[in-house]
Amino acid sequence: MIAPSMLSADFARLADEADVVTGAPGEGADWLHIDVMDAHFVPNLTLGLPIVQSLLKATDVPLDCHLMIEDPDRWAPAYAEAGAYNVTVHVEAAHDPVGLAKNLRAAGAKAGLSLKPGTPLEDYVDTLKHYDTLLIMSVEPGFGGQSFIPEVLDKVRTARRLVDTGHLTVLVEIDGGINADTVEQAAEAGVDCFVAGSAVYGADDPMKAVQALRSKVVKADPQRWATA
Repeated sequence: MIAPSMLSADFARLADEADVVTGAPGEGADWLHIDVMDAHFVPNLTLGLPIVQSLLKATDVPLDCHLMIEDPDRWAPAYAEAGAYNVTVHVEAAHDPVGLAKNLRAAGAKAGLSLKPGTPLEDYVDTLKHYDTLLIMSVEPGFGGQSFIPEVLDKVRTARRLVDTGHLTVLVEIDGGINADTVEQAAEAGVDCFVAGSAVYGADDPMKAVQALRSKVVKADPQRWATA
């Protein structure tokens, strides 16, 4: 799965930017990744709920909302109620992550839990049993265009092993520095969904960039993706 990050899109043309990566199933974006930042949990301010509500009217591609905000227990359910397909919160910010997962699901969304690069996965295995998606950050959250942190791949491998052995049922997602040079490493480690910003929207043809990333993922583990 490829989820172009609209953090790297033209904010004045978000509906058009969604359209350029929309294609037939298996060709264009699987999800659109929406980075919500509040300038408190991270030192940046980006899109919020009104923009998400507008995008939901402009595209049929499922929205993957990544909330880098303080007090997600209060604010996150509104994104699910608005119609976001997957709503991801940071474990470092959530007061009651298990209760929050239940609220997100009750509001109609998949529940995602994100870990910063330095946050250990092992501390949250039991918590992740209540979630649908695990988003592993491969850069420090807050800004696009950062360099990939390869050390997080050990965390990906651990997550993949826990999923493959039935200890978790989450979809493993990665966000940060994903491009033509790093996507195969992430795929080999066991990622299911790849968030890519500048690698897609910085390309001359964003749709071809999505397709090229997907091809590299399949090449990295053809047996796995042939049966996916």
